[in-house]
Amino acid sequence: MIVATAGHIDHGKTALVKAITGIDTDRLPEEKARGISIDLGFAYWPQPGGGTIGFIDVPGHERFIRNMLAGVCAIDYVLLAVAADDGPMPQTREHLQIVNLLGIDRGMVAITKSDRVSPDRVAQVSANVRRMLAGTALANAEIIAVSALRGNGMQALRERLAAALAAHVTQNHAGRHFRYVIDRAFSIAGSGTVVTGAVIAGSVAAGDRPVVSPAGTEVRVRSIQRHGKPVSQAFAGERCALNLAAVNHTEVGRGDWIVARAVHAPTEHLDARITVLADAPRPLKHWTPVQLHIGAAALPARIAIRRSESLAPGSSGVVRIKLDRTVTALRGDRFILRDQSASRTIGGGTVIDPFPPAAGRHTAARLQQLSALEQGVPAEAFAALLRCSPGGVDIAWFERVYNLTPDCIEPLLSAAGATAIGKERRMALPAAAVKALCERVVQELARFHQADPQALGAEIEPQRRQLAPALAAPAFLALLQELAHERKVEIAGSRVRLPQHVSTANPRDEKTWQTIKPLLDAAGANVPSVRELAECARVSESDLRDFLHRKSRTGDPIRLTPERFAARVTLARLAAAARDLSSAPGGRFTAAQYRDRIGTGRGLAIEILECLDRLGITVRMGDTRRYAKDFEPILGTACANAGETKASLAPLHRPAVQPRSFRKR
Repeated sequence: MIVATAGHIDHGKTALVKAITGIDTDRLPEEKARGISIDLGFAYWPQPGGGTIGFIDVPGHERFIRNMLAGVCAIDYVLLAVAADDGPMPQTREHLQIVNLLGIDRGMVAITKSDRVSPDRVAQVSANVRRMLAGTALANAEIIAVSALRGNGMQALRERLAAALAAHVTQNHAGRHFRYVIDRAFSIAGSGTVVTGAVIAGSVAAGDRPVVSPAGTEVRVRSIQRHGKPVSQAFAGERCALNLAAVNHTEVGRGDWIVARAVHAPTEHLDARITVLADAPRPLKHWTPVQLHIGAAALPARIAIRRSESLAPGSSGVVRIKLDRTVTALRGDRFILRDQSASRTIGGGTVIDPFPPAAGRHTAARLQQLSALEQGVPAEAFAALLRCSPGGVDIAWFERVYNLTPDCIEPLLSAAGATAIGKERRMALPAAAVKALCERVVQELARFHQADPQALGAEIEPQRRQLAPALAAPAFLALLQELAHERKVEIAGSRVRLPQHVSTANPRDEKTWQTIKPLLDAAGANVPSVRELAECARVSESDLRDFLHRKSRTGDPIRLTPERFAARVTLARLAAAARDLSSAPGGRFTAAQYRDRIGTGRGLAIEILECLDRLGITVRMGDTRRYAKDFEPILGTACANAGETKASLAPLHRPAVQPRSFRKR
């Protein structure tokens, strides 16, 4: 359990810790000389029955409030010190406001220096403290009068702290990535860089390779110390020191984090719910400059609200925080807001979405999503997000926002009745909605094919805009790919069609094919161009080109180039010629040898060979090629027609009679 002191300067916080632990937390020479705490101090108090209470002694002077905030960012319990002679003072109240804004609801109050005043004064101060606590998370905290010098009440204080440790519930580190906030960094001779801080989530072990965030530097954990003793592992809720390799101590410092790579995601914008203190001097307006204290970091920021709105003292609302530089934060992280000069605490709050969208932050849909993210339990938030996110929930984003490991997602999907689509970017959608959308896709494609039977398929993007406008294009494509895997649709480039659809299966195209196929067969190896075919068949060149491109998707004819198509059986015979040439000694042949073998010009011979290369039948090796794969599973047997036997190995020649337009010029 981690306990932080709090309270005004010279109210005995350091003396209390020393009386309990025997450790003087004032370690700096300046602290010794001035008799006040300037920076954070640390002490440990082992318990006889096991367990340890770690103390963070914070400075009480208003000038060192930044150091105080760095110390209370990851504590379990607060020990508020109020001097019996002074009573509650300005920093007493500000420290109490801070721990209340940070959601720290476990603690007690020590009325210190009680030996210096009368019992009536102690009672009066206790009453004042009780009134001060009213309305805070510590309203019911126990108040004990003590004297660190004489020992009055100290045994009772120790007993209450021991009881608090016994009642403390250890944080669950399962299902969470490692997060560690740094409050000190230094170098030790013989060891190198050492950082101290608290494990906020997950666990760390010697040998792990997390990253320093927001810088992104990968480090290696050489060793770990907890309460001054070496350990192999540290868990959420524990303070420890990490000895790091691969980083200099000047490259890390207070306010940095050490995190698992999966949650290293620096951000410059935070959507958050903030509460403005009731005694704030003025309302919080749009673009108000503030000092943001989050984790152990402090950095300038601005508050973005609707321009016509403001947050009055004592009120709460959702805002966007624009940071001057990147920060490491996740959902649920608490923070404190101070004014621009960092002289006064004006409020605090909780991060809702550390990775908000750039636009649409005031839309009804976005406000519903933020409301869903305010759910503390991930399963409840996930289910609520599904209900208000027609475009689906980005699973990787949700994992990162809630700091969940991947094995936590499947139970969330199952509990919410959701389906994940996509691979690189997985989106979650209600299973019923996915099923309905799949059915609509198939129905719409059937209608499309009926209306335009010659079309190769429907363009994917117009289909998305019509059927699922809220769904991102990658998610819609992933849905179609899953349908294709189930053989319910086929995807070809930017188009999608039903598997049974053939764009040329209509009377007009069938008639065209009956005209063109005999010409292609008659041409043999001297494959004609589209222009030559159009001249011979006396048809429109552009219409024929469109038809041949669509028909080639059926596998016959086969496209050699965008302007030349060969009958399937012809290409099989041409592939057989390549096989025959490879059977000669050496197993390789040149384009010139192939040209002579099939009896065409060099340019056409190269176009044919390049087509065979694309099919994997031949492989080019410099200026030669070799036969690489049996062509029959790809092109069928090398027969002129269904009734003909396999082609002989004799050289191919142009037919004795061929249309004038096909003759070699």
